[in-house]
Amino acid sequence: MVYLLYGLEEYQINKRIDEIVKKSNVSDINIIKYQLDNNIREIVDDAATISLFDNKKIIIIDEANIFDSKLDDLDYLESYLNNPNPDTILIFKLSSDKIDTRRKIYKAILNNGKVEAFNNKFNAYKYVSDTLKDYKVTRPTIQLLIKRVGNNPEILASEIDKLLIYKGEDKLITDNDVLNVCSHYIDTNIFNFMDNIINKNKKEALITYHELLKINEEPIKIVIMLANNFRLMYQACNLIRSGHTENDIVKITGKSAYPVKLAIQKGSKYDNETLINIIDELANLDYQIKTSEVNKSLALELFILNL
Repeated sequence: MVYLLYGLEEYQINKRIDEIVKKSNVSDINIIKYQLDNNIREIVDDAATISLFDNKKIIIIDEANIFDSKLDDLDYLESYLNNPNPDTILIFKLSSDKIDTRRKIYKAILNNGKVEAFNNKFNAYKYVSDTLKDYKVTRPTIQLLIKRVGNNPEILASEIDKLLIYKGEDKLITDNDVLNVCSHYIDTNIFNFMDNIINKNKKEALITYHELLKINEEPIKIVIMLANNFRLMYQACNLIRSGHTENDIVKITGKSAYPVKLAIQKGSKYDNETLINIIDELANLDYQIKTSEVNKSLALELFILNL
């Protein structure tokens, strides 16, 4: 069986892969993972070969842009797709919202397997509400959970698991439960923090900064994180303008699809000069903290107040 799973909702794709793996009853030793990097012949030969340990095996190819005409051995892959090994489950995973349905490779997969799209935007509130449907929990408490944890599906799932273990047989979930158990993830709030800094929303930026200090985040770490994310916004948006795809940017930057997608969405609202000025100011702040020119606890707060 051959699957092409594509879209921008990585969590949904991974969940679908988990379903396929679970249904297949294939042991872990027979699950092989590849990155597509001009190694098509190696992947096809593996797919065509009988497993030494079991009747079936699963091969998962990450970032599988099989529609890139620059790849070697595409004819070799197409030949396999038209006559796939029935004992191999071959899964192509592609982080892209669109694919070229005119290509022969697409038609070969469609004729001998399944093509599934995962572009429906993740609804964090619905996900939490559905997951906690057997518990008594108010809308404000769900909103607090999302605000604290963010809307990354994998992180949400992990934090909800922690919450349910903590509650045990108790079916009532309160604000205090969320605050006591669920971690406050900086990464999920960093872009809002950055928006507030760029837009000079001093009050909101200070609130976020003080929240980060409460969970013992080092000011220098926050400065570095801000600078790294502003640089990613600047780099990603310029690459988009020069004709690169989101998938290209993931490969170029070495970042995962989720932060790249956020960087493009957020960065597109600002011009290059604004982003460069912020990056320069943060670099100067980093130097001042490291050379003890300013009190590290007050440094970023003063930076925000002087916006």
